[in-house]
Amino acid sequence: MRTPTIRNTSGRSHRQAVVTGIGLATPAGCTPDEVWTRLCAAAGPAAARLRAFEPDGLGTWFGAEVHGPAGPTELGAKETRRADRSTLLALSAAFEAWTDAGGRTDGPNTLGAAPPERIGVVTGTGYGGAATYEAAFANPDERGWGRPGPMHVPGAMANAASAAVTLHLPVRGPSLCLVTACASGAQAIGEATRLIREGACDVVIAGGAEATVTPTTVRAFNRLDALSTRGDPERASRPFDTDRDGFVLGEGAGFVVLESSAHARSRGAVPYGAVSGYGRTSDGYHLTAPAPDGAGAQAAMRLALDDAGRPPADMTHVNAHATSTPRGDIVEARALATVFGPETVPVTAPKGVTGHLLGAAGAVEAIITLLAMRHRQVPPIANLTNPDPQCPIDAVMETPRDIPDGPALCASFGFGGHNAALVLSPTEETV
Repeated sequence: MRTPTIRNTSGRSHRQAVVTGIGLATPAGCTPDEVWTRLCAAAGPAAARLRAFEPDGLGTWFGAEVHGPAGPTELGAKETRRADRSTLLALSAAFEAWTDAGGRTDGPNTLGAAPPERIGVVTGTGYGGAATYEAAFANPDERGWGRPGPMHVPGAMANAASAAVTLHLPVRGPSLCLVTACASGAQAIGEATRLIREGACDVVIAGGAEATVTPTTVRAFNRLDALSTRGDPERASRPFDTDRDGFVLGEGAGFVVLESSAHARSRGAVPYGAVSGYGRTSDGYHLTAPAPDGAGAQAAMRLALDDAGRPPADMTHVNAHATSTPRGDIVEARALATVFGPETVPVTAPKGVTGHLLGAAGAVEAIITLLAMRHRQVPPIANLTNPDPQCPIDAVMETPRDIPDGPALCASFGFGGHNAALVLSPTEETV
């Protein structure tokens, strides 16, 4: 039987994708309540001296790491030992999202009537198994070659997380991996939404994961002058602040369970919200620098708004990418001002608390946007004390700001000119 279509506010008809489960593994906490409390207190970033190594000779000696077990308790010791840390973080967040949606990790439960062939997974990452790669070359042999172990390839491959999800959860539908730098997590959710809309899946587990706080990666980003060298790690990440000097490298994961609204209704699920708009573009400008005019970022946001059938004025707030780099924040702020109008829509930026989670950032921040809509509050930007006059936005500062019920936009931009934007809406508006 054909699944009923759902009409969104634009009057166009498609299967609406709703979020019924969320899972987090971040330096700011591994539960929604922990992360939300820290965001509202503007306490961050969750950065400290690196535990695993001392990057000698670098100005940057701190990072934002996830504390506690890296993988879900359901994994055995052998599998945990073999998997890359990025895969373990992905599984932690994916398992949390699955159980939050009502699924089980110890049996055949597949969320309502959805057969495994109608359940998919889409993961995003910027690096894949960075720690696995690095370990293979840490002690080269007498010829200078690396010493990869028998599990090196499955540990290092970028799609390891999506494969692991299919091995541990009842997923037998599409299994995809996106590698679009810091836009990866947001694009994973966007492409999962498309799988729901086109009728390929009834349920999709989607999100991003990254674990790159390693000696070589820290050194590499430092060579790009991308990292903050501020002496106090907790005040180093300063989105849109005049004194910003780079980002704090972090690790983590964020995953959601998406369902068609018809499937969610059939089993009585209560969604967090809906992914009502998705846009993605390319700059075609530079490997690492954003296009100075922000045209690609603007286009992605406009496409997401158009896909949702909502004008910019309908957005209750924007969750900005804002990495705390001198050039990137200015380009993004000007793009926001062009799309929404200068200082018109409240803007927040979680990286002041979480650090920059690279390929996981967009997924984590989409979840934060859903939490903001649920609480009807926008958390303040941590460490923003001297707003940059070159950033013409209405930045939320010091304390949370109350907002009305309504949709919001989450933006993510990555090296290589990858741009992604999601419009997230309360389900009562879309279902």
